[in-house]
Amino acid sequence: MDKQVTLTVKEQARLKVITEMDAGRVKAWQAADVLRLSLRHTKRLLAAYRERGAAALAHANRGRASPRRIPEEVSERILELAKTTYADYNDTHFTEKLAEKHEIRVSRSTVRRLRRSIGQGSPRKRRPARHRSRRERYPQPGMLLQIDGSPHDWLEGRGPRLTLISAIDDATSELAYALFRQEEHAAGYFELIREISQSHGLPQAVYTDRHTIFRSPTEPTVEQQLAGDEPRSQFGRLMDELGIEPIPSYSPQARGRVERLFATLQDRLVKELREANACSLQDANRVLMSYLPQHNIRFSHPQAQPGSAYLPWPADLDPDSLFCFKHQRTVNNDNTISFSGHLLQIPPGPDRISCSRARVEVHQRLDGSLAICHNGKTLIVYQPATSQPVRVGEFTPAPSTHTPAPAPPPQRAKPKPKPRQPYKPAPDHPWRLYPISLKRGR
Repeated sequence: MDKQVTLTVKEQARLKVITEMDAGRVKAWQAADVLRLSLRHTKRLLAAYRERGAAALAHANRGRASPRRIPEEVSERILELAKTTYADYNDTHFTEKLAEKHEIRVSRSTVRRLRRSIGQGSPRKRRPARHRSRRERYPQPGMLLQIDGSPHDWLEGRGPRLTLISAIDDATSELAYALFRQEEHAAGYFELIREISQSHGLPQAVYTDRHTIFRSPTEPTVEQQLAGDEPRSQFGRLMDELGIEPIPSYSPQARGRVERLFATLQDRLVKELREANACSLQDANRVLMSYLPQHNIRFSHPQAQPGSAYLPWPADLDPDSLFCFKHQRTVNNDNTISFSGHLLQIPPGPDRISCSRARVEVHQRLDGSLAICHNGKTLIVYQPATSQPVRVGEFTPAPSTHTPAPAPPPQRAKPKPKPRQPYKPAPDHPWRLYPISLKRGR
C-alpha cells in the first residue's frame, strides 16, 4: 500500500513544474526560473522525484518534533507552578522566578504560551487610559481657530491629488475659510490667514499641529541663545507680527473639531465636486467657495456669548508687507544679492547712492514676485519666470525687461607723455669744475 503524502499549496505547484520538466515539456532552466531556484537545485529535485515520487517534494522535517522543544516534564512543572505558587505573578515575573528558584530557563514567550494554553491570563491588567475632560468651547468667535491640512483624493481620480487647507472656529464650528492647494505648504496657510483677516478680522489664537511649517526644526544659534530668542518659521514670524498666539497641539484628539471637519468634508464635499464634474484645482476651489455657506448653515453652533473677538485689520497696514516670506541678505560690492542661486541686481537710487554692504530684506510675496526692501522702501521688484506655487526660498527671475542705463560718454584720450631725456650739464656747470681727484675720494 502506497504511503499517503500531504503537500502544501507551494509544494503542489512545485510538483506540477517538476512533472512537466520530467515529461520534457519544460526545460530545466525554464523550471528553475519559474520556481525561483538555482538550476542545480532544480535538477536535484527532479532526481529525487524520479526516485521517490511526490513524497520527495515534501519537507523532510514534517511530522518530526523540534530538537529544541521543551521536555514534557518541564512543561508540566511550569504549568503546575503557574496554577499554585505563582498564580498571581505576571509572565515576566514568573519567568524570572523560574530561572532564579527552580533552574528552569525558558523565554517569556514560552511561559506566556503555556499559561494561555490552560486559559490563565496575566494578572496585571493593561494600564488604564488617562482620564480626559472635555474642553468647553470658547465663548466668542475669533478667540481660537483650529487650522490644518487634509491631503486626499478629492477629485476621485478626475484630476490631481489635492490638499484642503481650512480653519474652523472653535466657538461656533464655523468654517472660517478653506482653499485647495496642490500640497500642504506655508504659502497656503499664509493665504488662509490673509483671507480670514481681511473678511473676519484678526483672531486671537490659532491651534496647529507640530509640523515644521508652524515650528522651526533648527536649533537656536549662540546669538539667539544669548538674546533669549528661539528660531521661528516663516509662519511663526507672521503670527508674531500680527499679534496672534500660535498654540501647538500634541495629539490629533486635541484638534478634534478640525479632524471631524475633514471627515465630514471627505464625505459631503467630495460628492459636490463629483456633481460639478470638477477636474482641476481651479474647479475645486470654485465649487468649494459655493459650498462654504451651506456647510456653515448646516453645521455651525450658536455662540455662548454675544459679540466677536476678531480684531479689525488696521487701515494703515499693508497686507503685502506682512503676508510674504522674509529673508535677510547683505548686498555685495557690485550691488547684487544672491537668492536661490541667482544674482539679483539692485539699481542705483535717485542720487545714485550705492547699497553696497547694506543689510536688505527680501520679500517673497504670495503672487510669486520678489521685492528687495531697505529701510522700509522697496528698491526693486522681480517677477517670477513661471507661475508655479510659491515655495519658501525658491525663486527664478523672469528675463529682465529693464532698459540698460545709457553708457557714459567716451573720455578723450590723454596724450602720451614725451620720452624723458637725460639731463646733460652745461660746460660751465660747477660739477664740471669740481676737481676729479675729489670726486674719486682721493
